[in-house]
Amino acid sequence: MTGASLTESPQSPDDSPSPDRGVTITPLRKTVLILALPILSEQLLNSFVGLFDTYLAGDISKAATAAIGLAAYMGWLASMLFMLVGTGTTALIARMNGAGEHADANRIANQSMTLAAITGPAVFVLIYLLAPSFATWQNLPEETAAIVVTYLRIDAAGLTLTAWTLVGAAALRGVADMRTPMLILGVVNVVNVIVSATLVFGLGPFEPMGIHGIVTGTVVARTVGGLITIAVLARGRSGLRLRRHLLTPHWTSIRRIVRIGLPAASDGAIMWTGQFIFLMIIGRLAVGQLGEAYYAAHMIVVRLEAFTYLPAVAWGFATATLVGQALGAGDHARARRVAHEAVLQCGLLILFVSVVFLVGAEWILHQFQSDPQVAEVGATPFRILALFQPLLVMSIIYVHALRGAGDTRFPMVITLIGMVLVRLPLGYLFGIVLHGGLLGAWVGMMGDMTLRAALALIRYSRGRWVHTQV
Repeated sequence: MTGASLTESPQSPDDSPSPDRGVTITPLRKTVLILALPILSEQLLNSFVGLFDTYLAGDISKAATAAIGLAAYMGWLASMLFMLVGTGTTALIARMNGAGEHADANRIANQSMTLAAITGPAVFVLIYLLAPSFATWQNLPEETAAIVVTYLRIDAAGLTLTAWTLVGAAALRGVADMRTPMLILGVVNVVNVIVSATLVFGLGPFEPMGIHGIVTGTVVARTVGGLITIAVLARGRSGLRLRRHLLTPHWTSIRRIVRIGLPAASDGAIMWTGQFIFLMIIGRLAVGQLGEAYYAAHMIVVRLEAFTYLPAVAWGFATATLVGQALGAGDHARARRVAHEAVLQCGLLILFVSVVFLVGAEWILHQFQSDPQVAEVGATPFRILALFQPLLVMSIIYVHALRGAGDTRFPMVITLIGMVLVRLPLGYLFGIVLHGGLLGAWVGMMGDMTLRAALALIRYSRGRWVHTQV
């Protein structure tokens, strides 16, 4: 689906847009699957950038793996901040698309890209200035910390244009165009693999650059993705097109985007802060080689967990779009069914992923880090964590459904509860106080997953979110 029903012509003030019933009459199961699969491809392609970088770092050193892992957390921080724009963008455009208000949807898309042009550079400055503090807070050895700071500062440059890519993708998802972001991320991956591998190994006329080759390839790839996104929207896609006069700040539209997106961004900021503090706990589980092995194993497994997290996000994005469109068209019954169908579909896929993690944990870890101690300390915790992946799927999809309806405050509350009352205290207690190692720290993480899944399911099932005003 590419949102072909949209038009690019402006809507006159006298027009009376009517709900677009076409978005709610297609079979739900088929529609969820059609929308989710391209996003899944997009998300996996996006993840492959980091996974490939982690794989290259595994042959360099544990310090390189730590740098790549911490950079992933910084990239996640950036995406959480960009969510301030992206969540509001998708919710508003999907609701307007469902209501037939296509000109208003295009206005929101333009205003969102204006906001992206502001948030991207702001995130770069933030990470550049705080990079030394991030390394210090993680209790890293001096040599590792120096590598991490340099890597973070270079990597942050690529996040400037990543804002355009992520916000542009959010706008396109609002009109159910899931394929264009997928294709853009495909190009980003090809560029990353070619440039990073060339610079790391010194192929052709280039000298081997080691870890600096990895980060250079990532920055180049992200820059290409941002430029392609701008070019696509400048030409017009799926009824959305950048117009110079629509890029001028329109404060009413900006307030609507921020009002919806701010709780989601706060949710993301709480999640990221909690994860970063949790990472500090991981960095203090032990000293010396054992501590470095715990840290590297955690970073690798977090990357590998993307094979659960990203399918859930894919079905979550599809859910958010369909919920918004159904509410815009006034079909509350369909809106209430969407997330349950998405959890069923994605859950079947994640059962397979969980089995792979459970059976192949040790072998998988060996592929991403040559130091055998990493697999030794990480395999058993990885297997146990595999059992909790279906709960992670549930929490993500139901939260995306609530956000698609504009109910962004409750997810923020459950994230705060899960982090402050479960993940951090239990992780510290079982990991450090009781000397439980990596598995002990992950007790907090698994408890957090369980709580958030239960609370999100209860909120969604009650159905009061269908009356949320955007």
